Amino acid sequence: MIRKVKNQIRVVGFDDGTFRFKGRGKTILIGVVMKGSQEVVGVLSRWIAVDGWDATENMIDSIITSRFEDLRVIMLKGITYAGFNIVDVQRLSEETGLPVIVVIRKKPDLNAMREALKKHFPDWRERIELLDKAGEIFEMIPGKLYYQSINIPPKQAVEIINITQKSSLIPEPLRLAHMIASAVMTGESKRE
Repeated sequence: MIRKVKNQIRVVGFDDGTFRFKGRGKTILIGVVMKGSQEVVGVLSRWIAVDGWDATENMIDSIITSRFEDLRVIMLKGITYAGFNIVDVQRLSEETGLPVIVVIRKKPDLNAMREALKKHFPDWRERIELLDKAGEIFEMIPGKLYYQSINIPPKQAVEIINITQKSSLIPEPLRLAHMIASAVMTGESKRE
């Protein structure tokens, strides 16, 4: 729990790049570090395997080896990166010592995700376990914005989401991470 949420709270938001290119087994993972919604302080990057198991490890490594020692919150745009490279949000929070807020635009169909995992992955049980570990999905704006809060009270997670929004429902660190990641992979940023 964060004692008091300030407007300039230091947040890192992660998103990944597209991976539609045939033969490419990796995509970029970008973390944008911001003070609230106003000032970009830095950018983190790593490569992650499509449908792999390294998203969590790369997020942890990028944070703990960075110069950004005053981070207070990690924000994720969902928990699946590079296809079904699923983030272990509990481990991410524990190993960085930071709470995690997962922001989701469309409520995921968890049953459909489970069925897809069972159909396409021999290690589907472990991947489903990570989906379940992420916890309850809360509705913030009916039909438009959902979130999960890991090691932070839901009410405080909403406060941080609101503080980090600027010109979109998606918090600015996540919006910028999306733009940078898509530009790295395709040559130009894509619309949110």
